[in-house]
Amino acid sequence: MKLWGGRFTGSTDSFTDHFHSSISFDSRMYKQDILGSVAHSKMLGKQGIIPKEDSELIQKTLLEILKDIEDGKVTFDEKAEDIHMNVETILIQRIGDVGKRLHTGRSRNDQVALDIRMYLKDQITDIKKLVYELMHTLNDMAAEHTATILPGYTHLQNAQPVTLAHHLLAYMEMFKRDYARLGDVYKRTNIMPLGSGALAATTYPIDRRFVCEELGFDDITLNSMDGVSDRDFVIELLSALSIIMMHLSRFCEEIIIWNSQNYKFVEMDDAYSTGSSIMPQKKNPDMAELIRGKTGRVYGHLMGILTTMKGIPLAYNKDMQEDKEGVFDAVDTLKMCLPVFTRMISTMTVNKANMYKAAKGGFMNATDAADWLVKQGVPFRDAHAIVGRLVLYCVQNGKSLDELTLDEFKAESDVFTSEIYNAISLETCVNTRTVEGGPSEAYIKKLIETNKAYLASL
Repeated sequence: MKLWGGRFTGSTDSFTDHFHSSISFDSRMYKQDILGSVAHSKMLGKQGIIPKEDSELIQKTLLEILKDIEDGKVTFDEKAEDIHMNVETILIQRIGDVGKRLHTGRSRNDQVALDIRMYLKDQITDIKKLVYELMHTLNDMAAEHTATILPGYTHLQNAQPVTLAHHLLAYMEMFKRDYARLGDVYKRTNIMPLGSGALAATTYPIDRRFVCEELGFDDITLNSMDGVSDRDFVIELLSALSIIMMHLSRFCEEIIIWNSQNYKFVEMDDAYSTGSSIMPQKKNPDMAELIRGKTGRVYGHLMGILTTMKGIPLAYNKDMQEDKEGVFDAVDTLKMCLPVFTRMISTMTVNKANMYKAAKGGFMNATDAADWLVKQGVPFRDAHAIVGRLVLYCVQNGKSLDELTLDEFKAESDVFTSEIYNAISLETCVNTRTVEGGPSEAYIKKLIETNKAYLASL
């Protein structure tokens, strides 16, 4: 007989049991379910809703069950449907009728809402640690490459020279925002729904704020219907995870390009590369490609829960059982990708010479040539046109701007002097951009120190 079976005269079909059951995936919340039940039982005893000795026996037995689960001594039963009913069934088997008192004043609706919030709080904390490690690695790598010049791109076309440190710290800023987003999600997840009942709370004199404090939540939900039917914290977390994956994927795309034979900016360590089954010369950046590919998987889970929730009337509906597998998989996916990515970039070899050589091509100093003319009094639009004609001349004659003779410069404008050569050197192009946010070595070194202070404050 099911724990809810009093209303029924027949039993459910075995296929229905399998279809209806969630124990195959929600069993991972066993710890949160038991700790939530311990706090609930403690409150029931404190309030005199059940005898104090019953409350104490329930708490003691629940903690024994927790230890047995962690020691691998418990097998969950699909017929008990979910983690909540499995734990309660085991409790009743061990202490009889006393165990039946545990569910007083609560519903599986508010129980599952509690469990998933507790579980995701723990996962957010773990993910924040992994993002922290990645940020620390990026900042340390940047400190090693404040003078490593490489091309900066727009439209994947050579644009202006920057440093590898500047490039790495662009991602540092993205992951700083990701870290903050996770903190924001945590705040909205850290609200306790237990006591909402099925949807209309309970007539028992429960103390929700006592349970809230016992379980380490910041506050309680203020509307019982919202308490059992809200899953926007799941959606918000999936959104934050999707954004992190997007940032990882963009970086992976660049690493894949940089690792190619046409660029040779970096070489992946053997530990994070694979070979070809047919082409013996291949060394493939498969870890970066897998992270890029798994991004779509996480996006899919976000779209899945948005679609599941979009037409559900208040309050709880069984559709909401579909909230777990997607977010569990997204969490698992990100927790795999982050450490792999961090180790992959920290072990890759940077080819500074090839980066510098690439930065010398593609007329990446053209803007600086125009800016030099402006500083000599030439209107910017005129300077733009002059340098544009010089670039065309270089293309037609197979030269770069710094290979032009002074006479060739002067053929377009008498304003040019020999100072132009220093003005368009890559080092000058980078290091005169001292504006906050720019690539100059002086500014980047300050930013690295700022980031160190930021990381120390977390």
